[in-house]
Amino acid sequence: MTNDDSEQFPGTTKQQDARTSISAIWDSLFRLPPPLKRIFDQTPLVTYPENAAPLRSGKIERRRNALYIFTTDEAAYRGQPSFNPSCLKWQAFLRFEGLEFVTVPSSNHASPSGSLPFLLPTSDAKKGRGAPVVGGKLKRWVAVQQKEKVKSKEVQEDVRYEAYASLVDHVIRRAWLYQLYLDSANYPLLHRLYIAPCSSNSFVQLAMAHQLHTSASAEIIKSNSSSSPSNTIDEDEIFRGAEEALAALAELLGDEQWFFDQDKPGLFDAGLYAYTELLLDNDFGWAENRLGGMLRSHAGIVKHRETIREMYF
Repeated sequence: MTNDDSEQFPGTTKQQDARTSISAIWDSLFRLPPPLKRIFDQTPLVTYPENAAPLRSGKIERRRNALYIFTTDEAAYRGQPSFNPSCLKWQAFLRFEGLEFVTVPSSNHASPSGSLPFLLPTSDAKKGRGAPVVGGKLKRWVAVQQKEKVKSKEVQEDVRYEAYASLVDHVIRRAWLYQLYLDSANYPLLHRLYIAPCSSNSFVQLAMAHQLHTSASAEIIKSNSSSSPSNTIDEDEIFRGAEEALAALAELLGDEQWFFDQDKPGLFDAGLYAYTELLLDNDFGWAENRLGGMLRSHAGIVKHRETIREMYF
């Protein structure tokens, strides 16, 4: 599993390949007969410029940075946390850094990179709005915005950082994927968050559900340990790994307020909060929340989530 901070569900490469195949079939069915094609080939066509990146018409979005994420209209208006961990990670980090922005409901199809989140910088009177900043470049963009401010120490220099970040980005994420995308008890939640907003057609919804399930399964299998049988998904092994990861993270945090003894929350804190906020939210809609139950036994991590929620949301 790659560590690119981009949520792969929905909007995976497999889905894009499927859409490409469908498009090819569609084109073959409606291809012009050769005589007509020769006529059209001789007719000058007008080529219109590409569509600009999506931009809401409201003045507030032009005056402020706009972060496009998985969310609802009401949640965006209230500035509430995204229901997607990859989006919530950057939403929280921007809050930690004190940067002004609004959240805008969006989907992977609207993103320049094919996945959320992405940010449209505020408009400039002379230059207009800057180019979109996609997920992998957000950290650098934030650093540029903060260049005049006093910076806290770079925790990535800590030799432990990558190892602990891997626990969040891979082990916890793996359990999240299983719980949301593969546990049939949580299908109503998956349907409400990702499927129903895309289409009301039952056949399209069925196809999307299948694609999401298949893509999540592939991601989990790809991250299987060398001792695991190939092409298998072991639920107990997944959650056993998650429990061990949470215990290690709780030990790392100890009695400190923030990870790595920082004076304010950083990107690591944002990455973990992106999961704990959604797993500990009683109103989120979980039917089966095994990972959340594990979290509740680690008081330090629970307090970490509550502190961030009170201070920044």
